[in-house]
Amino acid sequence: MKIETIAIHAGNHVDASSKAVIQPIVLSTTFERAVDGTFPGGHIYSRASNPNRALLENLLAKLESGADAASFSSGNAAGMSVFQSLEPGTHIIAPDDMYHGLRNQLKNLFAGILEFDFVDINNSDVLQQHIMPHTGLIWIETPSNPLLKITDIKKVVNIAKTHGIKVACDNTFATPVCQRPLELGADLVMHSCTKYFGGHSDLMGGALITKEKSDWWAKIRQVQEYGGAIPAPMDCYMLVRSMKTLPYRMRGHVHNAQLLAEYLEKHPKVEQVMYPGLPSHPQHEIAKAQMDSFGGMLSFCLNGGEEEARRVINSLKIFTRATSLGGVESLIEHRATMEGPDTKTPFNLLRVSVGLEHIDDLVADMAKALG
Repeated sequence: MKIETIAIHAGNHVDASSKAVIQPIVLSTTFERAVDGTFPGGHIYSRASNPNRALLENLLAKLESGADAASFSSGNAAGMSVFQSLEPGTHIIAPDDMYHGLRNQLKNLFAGILEFDFVDINNSDVLQQHIMPHTGLIWIETPSNPLLKITDIKKVVNIAKTHGIKVACDNTFATPVCQRPLELGADLVMHSCTKYFGGHSDLMGGALITKEKSDWWAKIRQVQEYGGAIPAPMDCYMLVRSMKTLPYRMRGHVHNAQLLAEYLEKHPKVEQVMYPGLPSHPQHEIAKAQMDSFGGMLSFCLNGGEEEARRVINSLKIFTRATSLGGVESLIEHRATMEGPDTKTPFNLLRVSVGLEHIDDLVADMAKALG
């Protein structure tokens, strides 16, 4: 089936007892045993499994062309479960431009437990130089946050396979509508479901999708069950409902982001625009080869430094000054401030989650703010 059909049907079934077309929300934390002690409904206790979560995970797996999926209470919980599944002393190679929440996890929670290097993964020589005998995972993020770098997934996978190393890809910015890393050879995909999957800035969630049900995947599932960082039934229901429109919402996000990026690139007050759909993007050709479309996120740097960036962001009326991304409303933030004192993000950079408002209104708002 095509992705639009999968999005509507893979997370839903007609309820057997009521014949409701939309699945009911099952709030029960526990499930009745049969007289022989088995569980005919397939569920024991909601920390282990829940009917709404089972439907959500089936939908996630189908959208990413995976063998199975595990859902979590947040994207950070999903990422942490990957790190917790690794043996102590495992070495991880991660990108130098990486979501700060997961980078901080490694630096502040796993220091002394895992080893890690943050490198330019796009540079094959640098990547090869950092591979060690105990390297167990290469973590990639493409497009990256907030510089919108594109990693050649197939190239990294080929290098990793020669050394027996697993590859996990944070696909949050792209979503499976724009890019499917498992089809390009990655072993694992991560999402912050809070973003485009939820799509309305009103719920939190995270997900991991695996290419195959391996021993490593069994460990991740164990972390999910034992750790208990799982989404509530209502959040699972809301995610399934929202994801039905994901393919169509993403088309609007991509359309608006492309046109806004083209406008900003021509503006004399803009120093640089970072959007993989622009031919000027350093990895534009890689993006064309591995992405179906270029996503709804962009960043741009302003002439005039941090002061000008703050003036512009405070002059906007339609764009909301807020962190996060993927909602129907356009959001903009001064990313360096969000990332803290050790940020490497330029202080004249603004990150934009381009929403679904009319593009003429977004451009007019930006034009007035830029002056």
